Amino acid sequence: MKGGGRARKLPVVATVIFLRHGRTTSNADGTLAGHQPVGLDDTGQLQAKAAGERLAGVRLAAVVTSPLARCRETLALALPDSAPQVDERLIECGYGDWEGQSLKKLAKDPLWKVVQQHPSAATFPGGEPIATMSARAVAAVRDWDAQVNAQHGPDALWLACSHGDVIKAIVADALGIHLDMFQRIVIEPASVTVINYTPLRPFVLRLNDSGAPLSTLVPRRKTRRRRSTRDSDAAVGGGAGLAEEVA
Repeated sequence: MKGGGRARKLPVVATVIFLRHGRTTSNADGTLAGHQPVGLDDTGQLQAKAAGERLAGVRLAAVVTSPLARCRETLALALPDSAPQVDERLIECGYGDWEGQSLKKLAKDPLWKVVQQHPSAATFPGGEPIATMSARAVAAVRDWDAQVNAQHGPDALWLACSHGDVIKAIVADALGIHLDMFQRIVIEPASVTVINYTPLRPFVLRLNDSGAPLSTLVPRRKTRRRRSTRDSDAAVGGGAGLAEEVA
């Protein structure tokens, strides 16, 4: 630092809270919903209400959502007094011909390995590239963050409700890691992830925070099985989360 002067303090900026929608009937059935109008199951509704309890008292400058029904339903239960603004760029990845199919069946498709190991090169038949999904979602978040910061000041908090793979891609960007690494990130239903975008770099303040007790990490399966390479696969679409074990 020249001349022994004091470093100029960078301005604080708004902070975004990401909320993934609650568990859906598709999550519970092990199918890939994509853009289909699936709703929350009973567990998902409880998750959404619990998220609302966690958000109680948090003053939000803006609430933005994916246009899909499961996100709208989650916000209706979690933040019933809010008036969410829809941003099409926060919609689920366009899985195209994969939509509605069983994840077990899709795991046998040659494209599955690309989605798992080299997602930046994956394009879903009849759908969109994962890289395109990532770019639109990151652009949406940065646009909204700048708008909230300009209109409501540096201490503002705002919320975006979206989908597992979408939030994973946003987190990967915030962490400065290649999109091919985004499958290492887990975003469970109704979990909260918090990012603060400063002028120089983002800070991930919370990640996949569901408020669940650590006991949910203990497997509840009664029968033991041999581990396989399939255990290393990420849950395309985000999966059902730990609720799959405890519901």
